[in-house]
Amino acid sequence: MARIAYLGLGVMGAPMARHLIAAGHDVTGYNRTRAKAEAWAAQHGGHVADSPAQAAEGADAVIACVGNDDDLREVTLGERGCFAAMAPGAVFIDHTTVSAAIARELAGARSLVVDAPVSGGQAGAEKGALSVMCGGSDDAVAAAHPFMAAYAARIVHVGAAGAGQTTKMVNQICIAGVLQGVAEALRFAQASDLDLDKVLEAISGGAAQSWQMVNRWPTMAKDEFDFGFAVDWMRKDLGLTLDEAKRNGATLPMTALVDQFYAEVQKAGGGRMDTSSLVTRLPR
Repeated sequence: MARIAYLGLGVMGAPMARHLIAAGHDVTGYNRTRAKAEAWAAQHGGHVADSPAQAAEGADAVIACVGNDDDLREVTLGERGCFAAMAPGAVFIDHTTVSAAIARELAGARSLVVDAPVSGGQAGAEKGALSVMCGGSDDAVAAAHPFMAAYAARIVHVGAAGAGQTTKMVNQICIAGVLQGVAEALRFAQASDLDLDKVLEAISGGAAQSWQMVNRWPTMAKDEFDFGFAVDWMRKDLGLTLDEAKRNGATLPMTALVDQFYAEVQKAGGGRMDTSSLVTRLPR
């Protein structure tokens, strides 16, 4: 059994921390809204800390899943941040989707740091079946692996510090393009008066098949958009991606266009709908 601090008990962090408890670890949680941490602890048997530093005292691993670069910097390097309280041999694992720049900054501040954004959404977190893309040293990822295994189905060490974050950007580029394609295909099928269930049956077994098609075509057809990863979060991720592209020189015309489409969904009040709501900006 290890002592673990978990910073950020939102829709992703809470189930991930729960899986750590189920695996036999002693978990202390911290959340900016203390009531949320207390409710999580009461339900799952964890402990609650008043600050990231307090949570990190004596921990073998500190894991974070917060909101953005500023949130991550606050819980690590801030006045009550965890880095100053962590033991030298403790590993820090960050599951937040943030910039590659801050991932490299944190790796420069400690020896065992892993930037480890995830894919699989809230459903993957609940099931303990996330895919984790890791950046960091061999030693850091080796130290982090046994803890991440409690809630991950796939863990891949992609490269040095920051590589986990840039791989997550690759992931989001792919998702944005696929969802735009599925949205246009669905509207085309509707305009053609086709049976949408039959169309899905016909095309989902061939080269057009994707996770988004199989799982979101039926819900998009019913105008149901409450399935986890929100438009607001996707826009944050695509913003990070487009900023990184300016740095590395990559050309992302499709990603930039779909980001504009998501901005239209936000403007229409759909920021909290899931990313398949991209279809709502297309007329029937």
